[in-house]
Amino acid sequence: MKSYASGMSVGPLRGETIGQCLDETVSRVPECLALVSCHQGVRLSWRELSAHVNRVALGLLAQGIERGDRVGIWSPTRAEWPLLQLAAAKTGAVLVNVNPAYRSEELAFALRQSGTRLLVMASRFRTSDFLGTLTEVRASLPALERVVVFDEERAGGGDDLLWREFVAAGEVVDPVLLSHREAGLDVDDAINIQYTSGTTGIPKGATLSHHNVLNNGASVAEVLGYSEVDRVCVPTPMYHCFGSVGGTMACLASGAAMVYPAPAFEPDATLEAIAQQRCTSIYGVPSMFIAMLESARFSEFDLSSLRTGAMAGAPCPVEVMKRVVSEMHAQEMTIAYGMTETSPVATMTRRSDDLARRTSTVGTAFPHVEVKVVDPSSGATVPVGLPGEICSRGYLVMKGYWDDLDATRDAVDENGWMHTGDLGVMDARGYLNIVGRSKDTIIRGGENIYPREVEEILFAHPAVSAVQVIGVPDARLGEEVMAWIAFREGFGASEEELRAFCRQRVAHFKVPRYWKVVKEFPMTVTGKVQKYRMREIAISELDLGHAAAIPTA
Repeated sequence: MKSYASGMSVGPLRGETIGQCLDETVSRVPECLALVSCHQGVRLSWRELSAHVNRVALGLLAQGIERGDRVGIWSPTRAEWPLLQLAAAKTGAVLVNVNPAYRSEELAFALRQSGTRLLVMASRFRTSDFLGTLTEVRASLPALERVVVFDEERAGGGDDLLWREFVAAGEVVDPVLLSHREAGLDVDDAINIQYTSGTTGIPKGATLSHHNVLNNGASVAEVLGYSEVDRVCVPTPMYHCFGSVGGTMACLASGAAMVYPAPAFEPDATLEAIAQQRCTSIYGVPSMFIAMLESARFSEFDLSSLRTGAMAGAPCPVEVMKRVVSEMHAQEMTIAYGMTETSPVATMTRRSDDLARRTSTVGTAFPHVEVKVVDPSSGATVPVGLPGEICSRGYLVMKGYWDDLDATRDAVDENGWMHTGDLGVMDARGYLNIVGRSKDTIIRGGENIYPREVEEILFAHPAVSAVQVIGVPDARLGEEVMAWIAFREGFGASEEELRAFCRQRVAHFKVPRYWKVVKEFPMTVTGKVQKYRMREIAISELDLGHAAAIPTA
């Protein structure tokens, strides 16, 4: 039996634009809650949200934005983020999501490579001076004509605007022009460029359509059982698919409300939002759930309203999932798997799955999606139970990387399969387990070691709060195993104790040789651990430069 599966759905794919879906939701549940931004004190019904979106869309038309023009957004989470997201889609503009963590070179690359004409941005956040950073690179951005700033601090250019001025400028635009623009849009139009997180190499702009993101969001809503009575806590960043698709699009398709706890993830603010807004669903990457569970204030919050949610974005430890189900009351908690290039979800556990499958697999193929596991060398589909590269196909596959045909061809084959670079194992019922990244596989003396297996073993240790396993260079064996460990508050263990714990559970060659105790791991803004950076640090600290320099075939 081959490692291939396709996902069933209760209904057909949606053949509508994002604007059409918004209009339908407003006509169906106009007075139901649509959006709550806790840190801004904003609450909007679907009718109110739609009115705001139309005003922003007219603002875009007032700036001369045409169908296909790129409009960037560079900001932490706030109510205006989804307003611009939906407004851009209604005008046919392509929204360029800019990572709030970007520094000058990264910002310049994203805006220049996408050809962004209009940038909407925050002035600053925490220690980041967004306006100062933009000033450094603006001269190198010939396509950038105008900047709009959310706050009361101008960007400095003669044509630049504050957000309130931008919206006011649209008041003189005839709404009929917006209706005419919408009527000419197509579901396959590109409406979003999301730059990959850049954990390795140069970021690439995954280009997504109405059809991609709306149907993926609708499937999230279907799998999680959303309706207008649900309130979805979205602490994940909006520039990432988890927030902009799992949040905005899933709520748009179902009428559920999106709840933003804070500008960026804060464990206590998220717990408070769940309790105060009576959220029924919660999203997050594993590190977010760990931070919430380990909060000193965890017991103060009433989380009994939680029903479901999704953990994704990084390998999900089994023990963390079990604690979310039992301690956070999310009895129908799920795990999702995918990537920006697949809009993003390709597989997901189901609420009806038993606890073991919901906490130890990434589920089965998403509705209307095909998934297979192939031999990375030959491309042949492997038998069930054998590891290989995960591939997915269907409506969810991106249109391509923006202005990068070669990179697109490397990622999507001639038959439409997206090659993820992730290694997985599929069982006879189509459930998938992630065993690592193909580039993360540790080859020690000819033995293949998948970091995820060792991480799960160590995570079961009572003193361990979080763990990441990497391979580091070794002159004799090629690579050795290294574990980075974060202990729970008030707990600890010696290296020998941890080695003994591993020796009882895995083959000797999988037991880490090197150990490093840390408070946190190098991460992207979305909570993805940067293993390449961990490797660089380890090579320096362990003085392994000579081993790293040994050439290989």
